[in-house]
Parts: sequence; C-alpha cells; structure tokens
Amino acid sequence: MHWRIFLATVIAVNGIHASGILYPRPSESRETLTLDGIWKFAIANKTEQDKGFKEKWYAAPLHHNVEVIDMPVPSSYNDITQDTNIRDHIGWAWYQRDFFLPKSWKTQQVSVRFGSVNYYAVVWINGVEVTSHSGGYLPFEVKISDHLKFGHLNWITVAVNNTLTPWTIPQGKIVYHNDSQRYPAGYYEQQYNFDFFNFAGIHRPVILSATPKTYIDDITINTTSVTDSLGVIFYSVELGGSKIAAYSVIAEIYDAQHRLVAQAKGLKGEISINNPNLWWPRGMNESVGYLYTLKIQLWNDAKNAEGDIYRLPFGVRFIEWNSTGVYINGKGVYFKGFGRHEDAILRGRGLDLVTLTKDYNLMRWIEANSFRTSHYPYSEELMDLADQQGFLVIDEVPAVGLDNFDDELLEAHMQTLKELVQRDKNRPAVVMWSIGNEPQSQKQVSARYFERVANYTRSLDLARPVTMVLAQSYASDLAAQFLDVICINRYFGWYSDTGHSELITYQMIKEVTAWHDKHLKPVVVTEYGAGALAGLHTDPPVVWTEDYQVVLMEQNFKAFDQLREMGYLIGEMIWNFADFATPQEYFRPTGCMKGVFTRERQPKFAAHFLRRRYAQLT
Repeated sequence: MHWRIFLATVIAVNGIHASGILYPRPSESRETLTLDGIWKFAIANKTEQDKGFKEKWYAAPLHHNVEVIDMPVPSSYNDITQDTNIRDHIGWAWYQRDFFLPKSWKTQQVSVRFGSVNYYAVVWINGVEVTSHSGGYLPFEVKISDHLKFGHLNWITVAVNNTLTPWTIPQGKIVYHNDSQRYPAGYYEQQYNFDFFNFAGIHRPVILSATPKTYIDDITINTTSVTDSLGVIFYSVELGGSKIAAYSVIAEIYDAQHRLVAQAKGLKGEISINNPNLWWPRGMNESVGYLYTLKIQLWNDAKNAEGDIYRLPFGVRFIEWNSTGVYINGKGVYFKGFGRHEDAILRGRGLDLVTLTKDYNLMRWIEANSFRTSHYPYSEELMDLADQQGFLVIDEVPAVGLDNFDDELLEAHMQTLKELVQRDKNRPAVVMWSIGNEPQSQKQVSARYFERVANYTRSLDLARPVTMVLAQSYASDLAAQFLDVICINRYFGWYSDTGHSELITYQMIKEVTAWHDKHLKPVVVTEYGAGALAGLHTDPPVVWTEDYQVVLMEQNFKAFDQLREMGYLIGEMIWNFADFATPQEYFRPTGCMKGVFTRERQPKFAAHFLRRRYAQLT
C-alpha cells in the first residue's frame, strides 16, 4: 500500500481529548500513576509495514512469532540497541506493557496522557483502539475508563510511526529507488531537509490520571494590567464531564510562601494582587522567576462538598513590543542565549531529567538568559524549569524548511500551533511564538501561506509577538512583513566566505541593518556559529578548529555591539548549545559540531569565551 494512503487510513483521529491539556498534577482530588519504565518493543519488517495491523498485535500480549525486546520509556529507540535496523528504522514500531489500577479509581474519570510520541501514534487499551495522534512533539490525552479492568491485569499497546511526508510538520518524503543495478526491488529511504536526526519513539512520560467525573478541563491566565501596587489577573476555567451545572468555581492565588493573597468566584473573572512580585527574566531584576499558584476548586453547592482541585503555577508579567524592541514589564530585553536541541547520548530525544538539569546549570554558568526551542516544542518538564529559573523562551513549532505550501500542509501547521499555544499559553517564560524555521519564503505562494499562519497564531494569543526564523535574503523574503519580530540565521565565515573571518563584522552589520530598514521591526540573530572538533587546534586558526570557532564568535560580537548601539538588534543566540546527532553525512563527523559544549556537556574553548561575553551584557 502507498505510504501516504496507509498512514491516512490508520491515523484517523478518534477519541482524542482535544480541549484542555493540563499537565496531570496530583491534588486532593486527583491521583496519577506513571507508565514509564521498561516496555516490550518490536519493529515491523521493512517490506511488511502493515503486518502488525493485519495480525492484530494490539489484541493480545506480543507473542512468540514477533521478535520482542525490552525498551525504556521515555527514550528514543534508535540508540538503545546494537542493531542498525532499529537505529535507522522507518515505519511502524510497536510498544506494549501491562499495568494494574487501584480499585478506588473505578468511580473516577481515568485518562492516559502521552507527553510526546514521534511522529504518528495509535493507542489501544486491552485490545480496543482508544485514540490516535499526528505530530511528534506535543502531548495528547484520552479518556479510557470504559476500557479498563479493575482488579485485573490491563495492557496498553502503542504503534509508533516516524515516517515524514510533504504534509507533515516537519516535512519529509519516502523515496523509492528503481535502479536495479544499485538497489534491490522495493528499496526505499526516508529523506528530509533538516539537519537533526529524526529520533523516534515514546519520548516523554506516559501518565495515567484519575479525576472526579466532573473535572477542571482547562485554565487560562492573562495579566491584564500591572502597576507597582496592583496586578490584575484575568482567569478563565473550562469544566468537563457530567453535571457541570451543579458546581461553582472558587479561585485562589497563593504566593511563593504558600500564603493566600487573592481570591474570586466564578468560571471567569479578574483577581487583583496587591503589591505583586513580578516575574522577571535572568539579569533584569534581583527577583528572578517569581511564581504564584492559582488554585481552582470546584464546589458542589447542592451537596455542600468540594470537588476537583487543580493548582497552576504562573507569573505576573506583561510583554510589549514596537519597531525597535521587546519589553518585559516595561524594560527592554536583550536576548543572550542559544539555539538548542533535545538531544543526548543513548536517550536521543527522550526526556532525561539528569541531562535537562545539567543543561540549565550550564546555561546559568555561562550567564545566558534565553533559548529557542529549535526546531520543535520541548518537554513540559524542561519548560517548567524555564519558568522557575527565569529563562526567556522563543517557543517554536516543528515547521522546519517548509516548502510546497498547499492547504493540507497549512492545516497540519495550524493544528500544531493550536496544540502548542494550548499547552504553553500560561507560561511566563514563553515570550514569543515562532511559527517556523528557514522556510522557502522567497516563493510567491509562501506570502499568502505565512500571512494566514501568522494571523492564526494571533487569533490564539494576542499577548505575545509572532516571529519566524528566516534564512532567505531580505530582498527576496516574503514572510517577514507578517511578523512582529524578525529572527535571522546567518553563518558568515562558515557557509559563505568560508574561513574569511575578516568579512564577518562587515557582512553582519549590513545584513541586520537591511532587514530592519526594510521592515522597521526589531531583529534577533537566532543562529550564527562554526563547527569545531573538541581538541583540534591550529595557529593561525582554520575551520573546524576550536580556535576558528572563537575567532568567528569574536568577529560577530563586534558586529552585535555596533548593531545594538544602533537600537534595533535585540538579541544574539549562538548555534548551538551542544553538539547533537544528525543524519549520516560525509561533511559532518557523527553529528553537528557547532556546540560550545560537546554532546557530553563538556566545554570547548568557545564556552569560556561566550561566558565572558554574556557576563558583560546587560
């Protein structure tokens, strides 16, 4: 069966809970159980991709005629074994495990939530299909109470497919090779135009949660006005389940010391906080990352009894922007940070709290204040720490290198944006929405496409500026006109005029100035840099050495200082935080080596140089 037809047949979204996607936090009314751990795992044969569906691998525990191995969840499956066929597998992979549930959950509403499955997922509970999801970097959830066995063993099966097509976000294509002199019959490969490895698997936590039958489905928080003496917060609550009309809502705000500071009643309204502690990014105030907690409690008026309770951390801060800057709480922001990847040895893109915490320690050590989620949404656990530690985040969807701008791609693009904004709308750390990275924005058809995408993003959230990371020439690009902030990637002295570091300062000043003069919008350089093999040195410096990486940075810094004085450069983000895995390529030695840290998180010479730079920037 043709790949696209087969995927469309199997991935028919059904049963998915598409409203609120609140992270499952335990409370007085809520319980959670994790399904993280060792699952059973099998891949479909390359020439029999539909075998698992035909043989109904989901209908019973994976049996003896399937080659089953152990697989940790969360993780990417690619680097866990010594098997090249698994590392480079394209198509369906199958996960399965069993579990028990507390009998007390029988009267509750039970859901299963996946933080991320890359790229397509189909989920069965006890052999019954309960949901499917397309898009590899955002959570999905489904109610499963009707399919559970209380007091008996349950099992969950997940079919995962990492195939990318011209209509997925990000894009890719399956290429069949018909040259019989070089390829056997039916030979195909996955191709894509982005430079990070297409890791696959169940990448983030799988959590079972139990809530009351009438439950808090979604919460929205916006800061409406702030003065030194008063912060006004608008909140809105959506309920789910049965007998909603029997419940009223009590909203309470607690400070960081767990003291009640404000309260209100109703599904929506405004709450005033006297003398609010504002949420500030790193380096802009002595108080960094201050979080309040909004407690939402349902109350059954007829029974005079409490119902569901949910607590949501949030920050009080406001964002403004104009033709020359972005402002947090009225103060101009200068972004000093990184492009990054969720990437680690062995785990791939799988959530790893050790690596996650180490990365934040390194970013604090280097005195950064920001990063971009290049080129896809990062885990909620990572985003929680950005909120807590005061890091500014440019939140990006996985729309990498887009081309062929048709309506089907547009629909997938907007759905991904909807899910991203729904997940991250309440986060103080998120200060910009990035609708893509390095599209073919010089094409005439892209103008109408990105106008629609940018306007759709604003329809979801007007409180943050919309940006996109551009790689086309300022003279030919057609997308920047629809953005609030312009982000550009420029590799002077590396991809262009390779080795000619003497041209970098001149070219960067000309480039940023041209973008601003044309569009009268603030500019962030979201990527610049050079590859460097750790330990390789020459004098005079040449490309691929640690020495040349530093020389390239030094010349860019000269340009950034002059541009900042001109008043419209508002940030510099080096590419990349750490070396990361890429597809196998003859011009990259096992991965992208543009990190200032190695993939093992050890500093190159560039890290120390960048630390001195960021320490002096305010």
